[in-house]
Amino acid sequence: MLDPRTTVTDQARWMIYGAYGYSGRLVAEEALRRGHRPVLAGRSRAKLEPVAAALGLESVAVDLGDPAALRKALDGVTAVFHAAGPFVNTSEAMTRACLAAGADYLDITGEVPVFAKTLALDAAARDRGTLVMSGVGFDVVPTDCLAAHVAARVPGATELAIAIAGLSNLSAGTGKSMFDGALAGGLVRREGKLKPVPFGKGARRVRFLDRERSVLPIPWGDLETAYRTTGIPNITTYMAFPKGLANAAERTAGIGAMALPFARAVLGAGPIKRVIEQAIEARLPGPDEEARKGARSFVWVRAAGGGREAEGWLESIDGYAFTAASGVRALEKVLAARAAGKKLTGALTPALAFGADFVLEIEGTRRYDALPA
Repeated sequence: MLDPRTTVTDQARWMIYGAYGYSGRLVAEEALRRGHRPVLAGRSRAKLEPVAAALGLESVAVDLGDPAALRKALDGVTAVFHAAGPFVNTSEAMTRACLAAGADYLDITGEVPVFAKTLALDAAARDRGTLVMSGVGFDVVPTDCLAAHVAARVPGATELAIAIAGLSNLSAGTGKSMFDGALAGGLVRREGKLKPVPFGKGARRVRFLDRERSVLPIPWGDLETAYRTTGIPNITTYMAFPKGLANAAERTAGIGAMALPFARAVLGAGPIKRVIEQAIEARLPGPDEEARKGARSFVWVRAAGGGREAEGWLESIDGYAFTAASGVRALEKVLAARAAGKKLTGALTPALAFGADFVLEIEGTRRYDALPA
C-alpha cells in the first residue's frame, strides 16, 4: 500500500484552480493542514490574491478563456485540482490544457455531462500518460465507493439505486450547478443509455441510517461513474427532499415535463441566467465552520439482479468537509503513485482508481452491510 503522505508530495508542484470559491478554499486549507503548498489559481486576481496572502501560498491569475496563458501557467505543474464550477462551463478548457501539459486532472464536479466528457478522454489521457478523474469530493466518492462495494456482493446485478441525504446550506457553486442541472431536466440510466424523466417521477421512501426519508430521482454523477465502475446498466440516483415537496413534485411531474422546454428557453437565456446566478452567489454563502462540524451526510445503495439483492449504508461528515478531505487524499494518492512508478493513467472513477474502501479513509465515515440494531 502506497503511503500518500511521502516527501514527494512536498516536491511536486500542483495547482488548485478556483481556489477562492467556497469549496476551493476549503481544499486549500485542508492541503495546507496536511503539509502541502499548492499553487492557488483562478480567473480573478482581486479575489485570488487575498486568499493566497491569508494562506501564505503562491498564486497565479489566469483566465480559462486564454489557452496560451493557461498552458504557460501549467508549466512545471504535476497535477491540477479543478474546483471552479459550474464545471460544465469550465472543465473542458482545463482538461484540454492538462492533456497538453502532461498534468494530471482532478475535479469535484457532480454534473452528469462533465463526467461523460471526462470519462470519454480515457484514450487521450492514456496516450499522454496522464490521469483524468472527475468527482473526487462528496460528488461522487461516497456513492461511487458504496456502489462498488454493494455491487460486488451481487455478481451480474442489473439494477442499481443510489440515494443521498443530509445536504443543506448550499454554497454558491453548488447552487449554480444545481440550477444548470434543473434546466437540463431529470435523467436515469436504462439498458446502458441515459433517459430523460420528469422531475418528481419515481418518488419513493428510503431508509437511511438515521431515519426514513422521501427521495426523488435527480441527475447525480453516478449515472456515469457508477455505470463505469460497476457496469450495471439500469441506474437511478436519488436525493432526499422534505416529504411535502417530494409529494408535490410527484403530483406535478407531468406538468413539469411540459413546462421544462419553456423554462429552459426563458431562464437559460443569457441575461436572465446571469441575474439568477448573481442572486445565487449573494444568497448561498455555504455553511460556516460550526455548521459543517455538526452536519452529517448519508448514502444508501441497493443492487439487484438474477433473483439476488444487497443493500449498503454509509454515514459520514458534512458534504463540504468531506470534499476537502477526500479531494486532498485523492491528490496525495495520485502523487504517491507517480513517485512510486505506478502512475495512474486514463480516465478513472474514484472507486476504480483507489478501491471501494477509499471512502473509509475519511475520518468520521462508517459503512454498514445491514442496518444496525
